[in-house]
Amino acid sequence: MGRTARKTTGIFITLEGGEGSGKTTQARRLCERLSAQGIDVLHTREPGGTLLAERLRSLLLDHSAETIAPETEAYLIFAARRQHVDHVIKPSLARGMTVVCDRFSDSTMAYQGYGRGLDLRLLRTMNDWATGELTPQLTLLFDVPVPVGLSRRRGGAATQNRLDRETERFHRKVRAGFHALARREPRRIMVIDSTGPLESVAQTVEDLVMSWLNTYSARTSRHR
Repeated sequence: MGRTARKTTGIFITLEGGEGSGKTTQARRLCERLSAQGIDVLHTREPGGTLLAERLRSLLLDHSAETIAPETEAYLIFAARRQHVDHVIKPSLARGMTVVCDRFSDSTMAYQGYGRGLDLRLLRTMNDWATGELTPQLTLLFDVPVPVGLSRRRGGAATQNRLDRETERFHRKVRAGFHALARREPRRIMVIDSTGPLESVAQTVEDLVMSWLNTYSARTSRHR
């Protein structure tokens, strides 16, 4: 009788940060580097990742004459996340892939919790329900002072979305929220100074992630 095949589980990495932190560019660069190392990687984003979730993304980020209540914003995000987790993230992890996601649950805590003032405990409960308690193994938090990040978004070629036009006070609360989350889970969330040149930040990301992957692989091998 042959050996029972071991269930393969992939690695879930998320990238977080405020507006203009550079995380979207760094997510793409990281995926390119991981692929070059022969790692089977999936690059995805939130809100989004599926056809329905991308439509919900448009509702959340496009400019509208109608004000979106903070609670409605949260409901839409959780609906999009459930689709994303069920149809993309969990199936990819089950196939043993490394999933790199541009934003995930920490953004909800930072933006809707610290930024909008919604109850953090309730948001965590709703997020656990929406994700089946899925948590990234590694989160990279790209940190940049709010004026610098907003200047990048508002002065660059990128199309401004609804969040870009929020007040500086709002974005300061979001940044403070991200820092609070990093202090709460320092082993999972690694803060990266993203004020430097793109190539320098990309090299820092690559070195950090490859070191983490080597440590993670060695640790999981010992427990098999």
